[in-house]
Amino acid sequence: MLTEKTIQIVKSTAPVLEVKGKEITTHFYKTMFEAHPELLNIFNHANQQKGRQQTALANTVTAAAKYIDQLEVLLPVVRQIAHKHRSLAIKAEHYPIVGEFLLKAIKEVLGDAATEEILQAWAEAYGAIADIFIQVEKEMYEEAEQQKNGWKDFKPFRIVRKVKESESITSFYLAPANGQGVSSFIPGQYISLRVNMDGETYLQNRQYSLSDAPNEKMYRISVKRENEGTPAGKVSNFLHECEVGYEVEVSAPAGDFVLDTNQSKPVYLISGGVGVTPMLSMLKTIAQDQPERNVTFIHAAQNSLVHAFGEEVKDVVSLSANASSYLFYSNPTSEDKVKQNYDYEGFVNRDFFEKVIEMDGQFYVCGPIPFIKEVVTQLTALDIQAENIHYEFFGPAINLNEPTPVQ
Repeated sequence: MLTEKTIQIVKSTAPVLEVKGKEITTHFYKTMFEAHPELLNIFNHANQQKGRQQTALANTVTAAAKYIDQLEVLLPVVRQIAHKHRSLAIKAEHYPIVGEFLLKAIKEVLGDAATEEILQAWAEAYGAIADIFIQVEKEMYEEAEQQKNGWKDFKPFRIVRKVKESESITSFYLAPANGQGVSSFIPGQYISLRVNMDGETYLQNRQYSLSDAPNEKMYRISVKRENEGTPAGKVSNFLHECEVGYEVEVSAPAGDFVLDTNQSKPVYLISGGVGVTPMLSMLKTIAQDQPERNVTFIHAAQNSLVHAFGEEVKDVVSLSANASSYLFYSNPTSEDKVKQNYDYEGFVNRDFFEKVIEMDGQFYVCGPIPFIKEVVTQLTALDIQAENIHYEFFGPAINLNEPTPVQ
């Protein structure tokens, strides 16, 4: 139990953390990896290079300072992060290392402003927060292991099938190398892939949404080849070159961006680009398990060249009495315009939502950060309650109210 004095000291540091937070976390990661390079086998190197991991941790540390006296406010964020940690095999023994270098970074960046009293208060606060993470993650590990065909950390899988879905997206069907079945998952969840790439000193970890309805034989992920941006997608490009039979390591499914199958309210699945992957899992599950439930599938892509799963979505919708779909192309090809194989040209917008949505629906949104920001803004402007809007983007959590990071 934290003392009132400790709580007040930690809360008093929130303003400076809002200003210096990313500088602190950047220094933290640099010095921690220098002392413990083995941790580079866990972290996503691309997110480090883009600065997204540093920003996400800075936001979390600042939030902890603000709500240290109301830790229950942080529990949704704790659970979201804990899912990521469990999928990367982060364990209790890693927390003291993180605490040591976080405090050193605070001291180094803040200098004389980081008094012994402040550092001691933060040490106590970090210990309390770490204990919460450790307990939540312990329960998650146990739950993953105790499921039918479950396992705890990483397990060898083989690529048993590859299907090209568009010019940039390929689906990979993954089955356990030992021939056993797979554990089930909740539509919307992801798995972590860990690969040992030639020429790389450390293992590479990436999370990919499961893009099919649950079954007991294999998982399907659908990966966009990331050739744009700096750095280019090292793992996505590597996977696209892999042959059937290649072995990777896979975590048990994780994530809290999931379809609520206990509800019967209308569902709106809204995706942009490769954000279609968890939505397809949700759509197919509703068709199988809740055929009476109204579901509207809304997808945005540039054009048919990069649009994945168009026929698969049509098939599911055509066999579902209460399903409908809408397709937006922002830059249709001349052939697209001749065939009229899309519903709207341009971007998903408020006028469209006003025509098709019911106010009491559940809204799931996934895609690039600018896409999610725009959709959430439009839904909020239509007075959709925040608790009915669920969204997920790939990578560390960020605040949608912050400027979109340049990549």
